[in-house]
Amino acid sequence: MVQPGHEMVLGIRRGDMDMKTAFVFPGQGAQKVGMVKDLYDAYAVVRELFEEADDSLGFSLTKLIFEGPDEELMKTANTQPAILTASTACCRVLAQEGLTPDIAGGHSLGEYSALVAAGSLTFADAVRTVRLRGQFMQEAVPIGEGAMAAILGLDEDKIKAICAEVTAQGGVVQAVNFNCPGQIVIAGSTKAVETAADAMKAAGAKRAIMLHVSAPFHSTLMEPAAKRLAEVLDSIPIADAAIPVVANVNGEIERSANDIKASLVKQAASPVLWVACTKTMQAFGAEAFVEVGPGKTLCGFNRKIDRKIHSENVEDISSLKKTLEFFQGVR
Repeated sequence: MVQPGHEMVLGIRRGDMDMKTAFVFPGQGAQKVGMVKDLYDAYAVVRELFEEADDSLGFSLTKLIFEGPDEELMKTANTQPAILTASTACCRVLAQEGLTPDIAGGHSLGEYSALVAAGSLTFADAVRTVRLRGQFMQEAVPIGEGAMAAILGLDEDKIKAICAEVTAQGGVVQAVNFNCPGQIVIAGSTKAVETAADAMKAAGAKRAIMLHVSAPFHSTLMEPAAKRLAEVLDSIPIADAAIPVVANVNGEIERSANDIKASLVKQAASPVLWVACTKTMQAFGAEAFVEVGPGKTLCGFNRKIDRKIHSENVEDISSLKKTLEFFQGVR
């Protein structure tokens, strides 16, 4: 265990390893009060990052992350900068320990964390942008009027067909997160999502789980948010990525600033093609995937996408130690 003020340095050198590594960053849903607190206590680089977040936002995100209350942290305008900050903190610790990615990707909000890791966005610009992104998304669809549901164990084509049928009847519902084989998330207007979820259960889905979210993320109902986000992204510097980053909207590697900006705008109201993103990182040569930030959701997706993927995660001192020991062993 690392004690406060005693930072571990295991001396990993990227040149020592033949194994290509992907860093993948989580999206909304991974947040929890108290996340990365032990890393904050142990690493000056984390404390400095949290101070930068507070200064950039003009309020104490640090206090909200560590003390809550949970209902405030769950508000999307708070959740998005909180997860970005926690994930970037984990990434900075890994860099200090000598572990950096060959390629990166992030699920939804996590794509911003990946772009910070790749040097395309500064952390200060990213944390302000995702707070606005959260506000724009919530304002696009009033609370209660939009919903999302996870559909487990139903064929992708059948899910798309049912969404099309329900939408044709006057609602709005579509498949928005292609997370892994057997798990697709749908989103849209509340009644349409509920109708589609019931139809999917009747069609043989193992489960249809309504999600506790405040907006129908990545559906076409988010187009007003995407337009407002475009104005924000036009106002901040975006650099070419120093390493390949895989975009949610097409599952393809993007490195140019212009492509990155266009994808971020489109991403707000477009499906997350996470299976395609993962397969692209594999095709690039990544054998080890590190989920950088709170939770193990993306590690779970990896198991269902391809059991040959070796997954690690870093969200606290214990998982950091385990991950660094794995990479020491493959040098």
